[in-house]
Amino acid sequence: MAALGTMPPITISQSDLAAFGHAWQGNGGRLSRTPPYSSLELGSLFDRAVGHALAVFLGNIPVITPKSSALIPEMADCVEIGPVRVIGGVRPQNFDVGYRPDGVRFVFDSKTLNDSESIGKNWQNMVNDLATEATTVHTRFPHAVVAFLLACPAPALADSHRKAMIETLERLARRTDVDKPLHMAEAIAFVLWEPADGTISPSIPVADSPLRLEKFAEQISTAYMSRYKGLPPHTE
Repeated sequence: MAALGTMPPITISQSDLAAFGHAWQGNGGRLSRTPPYSSLELGSLFDRAVGHALAVFLGNIPVITPKSSALIPEMADCVEIGPVRVIGGVRPQNFDVGYRPDGVRFVFDSKTLNDSESIGKNWQNMVNDLATEATTVHTRFPHAVVAFLLACPAPALADSHRKAMIETLERLARRTDVDKPLHMAEAIAFVLWEPADGTISPSIPVADSPLRLEKFAEQISTAYMSRYKGLPPHTE
């Protein structure tokens, strides 16, 4: 059994993001759906960062890759970095990161919208997906911690979309207690990144927004400890 530790901040290498930015610029302001530097691979960059930070927090437990159809983990106490299959109250859903030692305790999904057209057409549908994913987990596992991360390249995001997206995501990121609405998430991060150099915006969202990436790990660990601290497998 491993005692809970401190969850490291979620950090993404600037050089890694810059490589995706170079591909984004070379492809006319969008990412390809096929490797190298595809939209799927960009999401995986964030998945790995979240999964490994979670494993440290949970006591430096192993990180494994699950089978897409597996309903329970292959090891008794491990973090799984996708696809993590969850049979929820609304629909079956694959998540990118999961921890399910005795049922679902934590799930995470990354979302990327990578060009102006995609953002304009899909951001509201993406919000609906987030709410449905949170609901399907919380319906069966009300104590589970559900977290999301949305990443967008800064030049592709119009001011009008940015304001609406941030306000909407902030409303969804408010499930601090298990009696809060099921469609809300315990933590959401919004990452606005610059393709020119791979930097993440230090000012959008604003510093006091719950969507700042710097706050993401603390929000996850706080929610988790409030529900599971002192319980197996974390007891000494």
